[in-house]
Amino acid sequence: MKRFTILVLSILSIHFAHSQINEIGLYLGGSNLIGDVGSTEYISPNQLAIGGLYKWNRSKRHSYRASLIFTKLEAMDIDSDDPRRIQRGLQFSSNITELSLGMELTFKDFNLHSERKIGTPYLHSGITAAKHDNYYFVNGVQISENTSSWALGIPMTLGYKATFIENIVFGIEIGARYTFSDEIDGSVPSDPNNEQFSFGNINNNDWYVFSGITLTYTFGENPCYCIE
Repeated sequence: MKRFTILVLSILSIHFAHSQINEIGLYLGGSNLIGDVGSTEYISPNQLAIGGLYKWNRSKRHSYRASLIFTKLEAMDIDSDDPRRIQRGLQFSSNITELSLGMELTFKDFNLHSERKIGTPYLHSGITAAKHDNYYFVNGVQISENTSSWALGIPMTLGYKATFIENIVFGIEIGARYTFSDEIDGSVPSDPNNEQFSFGNINNNDWYVFSGITLTYTFGENPCYCIE
């Protein structure tokens, strides 16, 4: 039994050693808000989003992923298809810094040690924390509260990635973030003294979407299967 246990652990250690490889790189794309201000379209990037990401490929089918992305969320009622929003005419803008931690699952094996070109669709989720400025509106004018808050959320990402050239992986993805906050677009002031300026649907929290590409560099040595 002891020898069998040692054998199993040895096999698992070889498997994980083969699978563990790192990726580090850039994220570049666009962002848009889905909230009580602006367009009601789900995917409509209107501001630049840029950042970096790191992946630790735990196996050929899943990896742990961390990212830091910066953008300015912007929304204008004039871009909406809702006549009531167009007539209201609000305009919103806020700087966002998002930290995300999660897991990426591939539809097919994605072995970065393979000598041939490979590609696969993937799903990604986890948890996000987005730092945003706090605002509210008075007579259609955006007023800063001179404070900021963190909005926790859940990312839901669909993408496709493929090996590009040696040690380079190219990806394209769309990721919606459902947040546990209704304060990002200024429809609910963070300061209780400004509650009278709340508006919109208080039962729906804010969403925002990142649409973009990733370019990562892979590094990590192939394992040695030599038996001494």
